[in-house]
Amino acid sequence: MPKSVLVTGANGGIGKALCKVFADAGYFVIASDQVTGDCACDVFIQANIETLCIDPEYRTNIFAQMRGYLSEQGLFALVNNAAVQILGKTEEIQVEQWRRTLDTNLIAPFLLVQGLLPELKKARGSVVNISSVHAISTKPGFVCYATSKSALVGMTKAMAVDLGADLRINAICPGATATPMLLAGFEGKEEEFQQLSNMHPLGRIAQPEEIASVALFLVSQEASFITGASLSVDGGIGSRLHDPV
Repeated sequence: MPKSVLVTGANGGIGKALCKVFADAGYFVIASDQVTGDCACDVFIQANIETLCIDPEYRTNIFAQMRGYLSEQGLFALVNNAAVQILGKTEEIQVEQWRRTLDTNLIAPFLLVQGLLPELKKARGSVVNISSVHAISTKPGFVCYATSKSALVGMTKAMAVDLGADLRINAICPGATATPMLLAGFEGKEEEFQQLSNMHPLGRIAQPEEIASVALFLVSQEASFITGASLSVDGGIGSRLHDPV
């Protein structure tokens, strides 16, 4: 019987890659997002992450749906990929933007681990939280996003210690990735896109499949002694000193 994986944010560029990479590896893929998409999955659960955070009854129903697709083995892997990126300078940010960012990027991953913990423990499973290079280094306008992703890395470490041998939990910090959303933002801006690529020591940005492959590794037996880790998958840009001269 195949191992089960739950992927949130399954309709995004990295989400679709996660579903495909796990499906190709033989996993039973349970995908979730706000609207039905065309990701490679065995089961799709339509769920609103923000509602899941604030409505206990809704949360109970969604968890029941998720459990209903699991075998007696439990849940082998949970990939918390769903996220929002709300930009704004310090003087512009509204409380509602903070709440939406923290609910989606931090509280929802916690609630999913907490709510599915018995199933994860049963499978001696693993969690991968998709954070961001902004958890480590950021730029103006990313206050909400960078804070939430930094907190997600901190939560990953704290939960790894708290859960001990019951569950491995790690984070991935991707850099710029060639998702449809990012590429659309650079449409007609080939020079700027090339500048972004050249800033990376590897001379390019990531492909979504490269992020997904790291997630597949982290839940595998080959990563059995890795927990509480945060892996930068950023083409080396986080190691580069950005002096003006």
